[in-house]
Amino acid sequence: MNFRFLRALSCLAVIGLSISAYGQDSTRFTFGGSVDTYFHSSFGLRNGYPSDGDGGYNGSVAPNTSFADGKGFSIGMVNLIASYAGEKVGFTADVVFGPRGKAAVFGTASGQAIINQAFVYYKLGKAVTLNLGQFNTFLGYEVISPAVNFHYSTSYLFSWGPFNHTGLRADFDLGNGFVGKLAIMNPTDIVEFNPVNTYTAGLQLGKTTDAGGIWFNFLYGDQDGTLDADIDGDGATSRGNLFQADITTGWNLTDAFYLGVNASYQMIGDGEVVNGTSVNKATNTSSSFAGIAVYPKVTLSENFALGLRAEYFSIKDSHLNIIALDDGDTGDGSVMEFTLSGNYKVGGLTFIPEIRIDKTSENTFYKKDDVGTITAPDKTLFPTLNLAAVYKF
Repeated sequence: MNFRFLRALSCLAVIGLSISAYGQDSTRFTFGGSVDTYFHSSFGLRNGYPSDGDGGYNGSVAPNTSFADGKGFSIGMVNLIASYAGEKVGFTADVVFGPRGKAAVFGTASGQAIINQAFVYYKLGKAVTLNLGQFNTFLGYEVISPAVNFHYSTSYLFSWGPFNHTGLRADFDLGNGFVGKLAIMNPTDIVEFNPVNTYTAGLQLGKTTDAGGIWFNFLYGDQDGTLDADIDGDGATSRGNLFQADITTGWNLTDAFYLGVNASYQMIGDGEVVNGTSVNKATNTSSSFAGIAVYPKVTLSENFALGLRAEYFSIKDSHLNIIALDDGDTGDGSVMEFTLSGNYKVGGLTFIPEIRIDKTSENTFYKKDDVGTITAPDKTLFPTLNLAAVYKF
């Protein structure tokens, strides 16, 4: 099952080497990772949004989602993960190299974009574990590592939800399959330190069984800090508090058929504005996105499975500049995407052929030959092809 809540300990899912330390079975050092590469084609179409900064369009050959956006033959990343699991204490050190890794760890002040996870843990008892450092988010269904996802391209829900957090997280085993997480963190994807001096709270409540589980996830907090009229100056603005509610579930309905579902809603409230020497609440600045994705998968043999991702994603009041605004300039838009992928496994290698179709509510795409000759996109349909290979060790 592919759930982003596992990303805090995702290293354990991609480990290939295990070494016992001090002769104790319960204490282990592990090392593993993955390498991925792919071919991508958009059949002669280009994406017209977001703007290239000069009033034109960036001409991307991929949908407005993360990672699988290189033209032709491309590389993803090299992922190396070391982990020490002691009886009471341990750590995870997870580093990434390549375009996929750089896109995933984009919020680094130093620009290193290499450290994907770096956290230590301390077990207070059988029921409570404290984690301190940088860890992948526990919201959502998909993850950064292509070795854990079934599809190679990623959803809008994954791409525009959180990737990483830095902070203190407590994991709870409540018994009878009930689990929980409680965290206090820097603003989302600000991973090396906190330059804005505001914090985000995170919460998860879940129930797991042998057949699957369901997880309810929440985030709340100011993502860009509060204003000071003396420091920020007249006309400065900031956004309001972010609230996100996310539901992830997945079940093996039969030995061959699995169904996953992810739904998420994110809202940022009215922010602040400096008027002269005072800070006032801004009006009409709230915005949001909402989406749902379903993930049916059929295992046809020991080595081959076929899966579909069907997703609907919408934005309100210019929450994200990823879908063309309508003629009324309200900043509303929506997209549906359908991704059909196969997984063929040979040892540690997985081949992933993938056909994807994105359908937007507004004209968002145009033909490759039209670049520079038109002033706006004129198509709503965007088909793409990915042929990926992912090796896990």
